[in-house]
This record gives sequence, structure tokens and C-alpha cells, in this order.
Amino acid sequence: MPPDAARSSTPFEEPRRKSMMPSLPRETIISIVLFAAVWQVMSYLAPSLGIPAFAIPGLGRIAESLIKITPIDVAVTLGRVLLALFVSFIIGIMVAVLMYLSDSVERYLRPMVRILMAVPVVSWILFAVLWFKGVEFRIVFVLVVVCAPVFTVDALDNMREVSRDLKQMIRSFRPTSFQFFYKLMLPAITPGILTSWKITLSLAIRVVTIAELVGAVTGIGHRLSVAQELFSVADVFAWTLVLVVLLFLLEALIVQFETRVLRWRA
Repeated sequence: MPPDAARSSTPFEEPRRKSMMPSLPRETIISIVLFAAVWQVMSYLAPSLGIPAFAIPGLGRIAESLIKITPIDVAVTLGRVLLALFVSFIIGIMVAVLMYLSDSVERYLRPMVRILMAVPVVSWILFAVLWFKGVEFRIVFVLVVVCAPVFTVDALDNMREVSRDLKQMIRSFRPTSFQFFYKLMLPAITPGILTSWKITLSLAIRVVTIAELVGAVTGIGHRLSVAQELFSVADVFAWTLVLVVLLFLLEALIVQFETRVLRWRA
């Protein structure tokens, strides 16, 4: 048998290919179908139960609202989230490295990081409105100030969890600071950082929607505000569904990247 044929028929190839193509579990599909059926029944029964008809729109009306979704608003919200997350990640990692390298810096910065994490999102939005004129800068500011501390805490905790013996072994080879971080710390903290990305992504999707409600003229949050003013529950449901699908797609991309980068754990 040729070597290529033998290599392609190994029992490890098929499971790996399956893991790279995640699909919805059967239970998830059944749950979604049941929820849709119950919602449709409730839309029929709403008037007899004393509930206004517009409060529980049928699936047909929601589908009509989905058709009217404007891609530009989805793209704007997605762009804001990705930009803020990348800025938050860079700031968070830089602060974590500084705190890791210096105990004095950590003693001063850790309380500030905890304070930033304790401030409610609504308060940050109000501060942004009072401090800044530009709407785009307000939204990015709110996202960064909420997400960056999460990256900082997660990265620092992962650095602290690296084995002391492993650090001493690496230092015995007299690496430079860059080599120490690149060869040891970065691979060691990568799993935790990817988990932090998944958590922060979900947080950013929720925060950006609230931030867009104040002053923004584009984005999903703005469209939700318009739907609320028009008492259009179907539009609110449609835009919320878009947010959920957007979050699932972004998380799936992170999972695919995680599977490739951490394939050594399989």
C-alpha cells in the first residue's frame, strides 16, 4: 500500500475532521423548534388571554422583520465590537505583563482594575456621554473600559499559574525577556486567553447594544431603540435574533481557531 494511502486511512484523521466542523446538537434543534411552536401558539392565544396582539407577534411577522434587516447596521455594530475587543486585548495584555514583571506595579494597579470592573455599564455610558462629544468614541470607550480589565485579570492569573519549576528550567538557558515570554509564557497562557476571548465577546455584544441606545444613529442598538419607540415587538425580536446569531458565529470562529492552535491537546 502506498504511504500516502496508508496515511489517509489512519483512524485519527476522521475524528479530527469532524471536530473542525461543529454542528448543532439534535437537542438544540429540538429545543429551538419547540420554542418556536410555543411562541406561535401564544401569538394565537394572546388576544383571548387579554394580551395585546402586538406584544407576541407570530413567526410570520417576525420573518417579515428579519427580511427588512439592514446589513449596514449589522456591519457597523460588528466593526465596533471587533475594534474595541482588539484594543481591549492589547491594553489588557500590556497591563498584565507590567503587573507580572513588577510587584509594585501590581499593588498599585490591581485595585484600580478591580474598581473598573465594579463600575456598572450604565455608569460608564453616562460618563461617556458627559465627557466626550463623538458618538463613536463614546461607544468604543465604554467597550474598552469594560472589556480590557477582563483581559488583564485573566492574562495575569494565567501567568501566575505557570509552574515555578518550568520557569526556572527556562531561565537556566539564559533567554532574553522576549524569548522567555514567547517560548514559555505565551504558549502557557494561550488556552486561558482564548477562553477569555469567548467570555469577553459575549460581554461586548451585550454592552455595545446598550451603548448604541444613547446617541448612536446606526447599529443594532439604534435599531432596537427605534423599534421600541414604534412598539414593534417583531422588530425587537428580529434584531435580538440577529445579535444571538452574530454571537454564535463569532464564537464558532474562535472555537475553530482554538482547535487549530491547541490541536496538541487532542
